[in-house]
Amino acid sequence: MSLRYLTQHQARTLVSEIFISSMPFNQALGLELLTLDEQHASLRLPNKPALVGNAAQKILHGGVIASVLDVAAGLVCVNHALTRQDMISEEELRQRLSRMGTIDLRVDYLRPGRGDTFIASAQLLRAGNKVAVARVELHNQDQLYIATATASYLIG
Repeated sequence: MSLRYLTQHQARTLVSEIFISSMPFNQALGLELLTLDEQHASLRLPNKPALVGNAAQKILHGGVIASVLDVAAGLVCVNHALTRQDMISEEELRQRLSRMGTIDLRVDYLRPGRGDTFIASAQLLRAGNKVAVARVELHNQDQLYIATATASYLIG
């Protein structure tokens, strides 16, 4: 059996496909990847009736907001961990990814989640051998600051 080795770009593409296209919950949210590099990730979330927590005011459910923040922060942390080396086999990437996950997520809700679309922007704050930390913000299409989070992930 021969291993398929991935370049950093190929690994980054696979990580983003797994997060956005292969995770059923993330698919249900309707997330769209805007950017992903070593230090940043950004996602677009369209508002839709299934994501609303307050139907009278069409406000996003708080759990949806927390989930989007978690996905964006996790994406930048996992991406950094899995693309640090020049080449990685697809098998190793998938095995390592299966052992990664959220350790802690602290969310501050700043405004009600009103809007048609939302952008979650994550920045890697620190990445060690075992744990990575990211900061993420959620804004609506009018650039209103909806929520922020700091998240820690097990990456090694």
